[in-house]
Amino acid sequence: MKVWIDITNAPHVRFFKNIIEYLQGEGEDVIITIRKFGDIHKLMRLFGFDFISIGKHGVSLAEKLKESTKRAYKLSKLIIEEKPDVGVSKHSIELPRVTFGLKIPSVYILDNEHAIAANKLTLPLCEKIIMPEVIDLWDVIKTGADPNSIIRYRGTSEILHFQNFKYNDKIFHDLKLELKKEKTILMRPEPALASYLDADCHKSVLTPIVEMLKDHANILVIPRFKEQAELFKGYENVTILKPPVDTFSLMKKCDLMIGAGGTMNREAALLGTPVISCYPGKPLAVDKFYIENGLMHRSTETDEIVKLALKLLLDDKKPPKIETDDLFKIIIENIYNAANKG
Repeated sequence: MKVWIDITNAPHVRFFKNIIEYLQGEGEDVIITIRKFGDIHKLMRLFGFDFISIGKHGVSLAEKLKESTKRAYKLSKLIIEEKPDVGVSKHSIELPRVTFGLKIPSVYILDNEHAIAANKLTLPLCEKIIMPEVIDLWDVIKTGADPNSIIRYRGTSEILHFQNFKYNDKIFHDLKLELKKEKTILMRPEPALASYLDADCHKSVLTPIVEMLKDHANILVIPRFKEQAELFKGYENVTILKPPVDTFSLMKKCDLMIGAGGTMNREAALLGTPVISCYPGKPLAVDKFYIENGLMHRSTETDEIVKLALKLLLDDKKPPKIETDDLFKIIIENIYNAANKG
């Protein structure tokens, strides 16, 4: 069997890591395509995967349209030659369009119901859509998805990230961090370049929070791009980390996570670290899942976030356990089923 996996965002590298390794271990031919965006290339090399880099991320709407169109064309030329049995992706704009055009079955992993434009371009073309059961079916069907193509599971996609995770308790030492305070907070700025969030990449909702918490704890910031890194320079007790780093061990080691994004917040929640989400957009259903299960707090008010952060830094309560399905098994089974039907 020949499987095409398209990776378009850095967190998706970790998501697909164990799937790729399993398929390769089973002797399947796996073609991995990626685009130039964030730390995708660095993470792929870190995990030792062979890949084909095609296209890049566009910032403005016009650039997004042009880059996606060019990428779809280049991917089409490659996939016409490779003839895979099935295509697999997580929020790739181009893979569903290419597989649909070439009559190749596709398996699509979805966890963002607010990415309306992207979902309208992709979901109507997908053979199978695997998504958390907490996402309202109507939010997906109204973008054109076939209800019969949808497979739902308990949990969120981040449960797959920890399939073979080994915690490094010496992560602070390995990173040579000079930490002066007893408590440490990890922060992740908002995805300011994403199409689904109206944000200014030269500002961050985290800067006033940093200003008020820098005297109470060590603050580690993992920016998404160069302009974001510049926003946090010059603060005392603030360290800017350059990816790729062992974020899982960092999240587990830190006393608190404050994130203006999504993936790392949910990962930290699964690792048992207290989390405050200050995502400036409308909360996703997957975030509500963690909030309702007592694994995440949410606020967009600076004073409230700071007050809650100081409280959580002193709270030793263990988070509750949650029931989830075996997402790895669900994805693998659907890859084989789709390929065999193709």
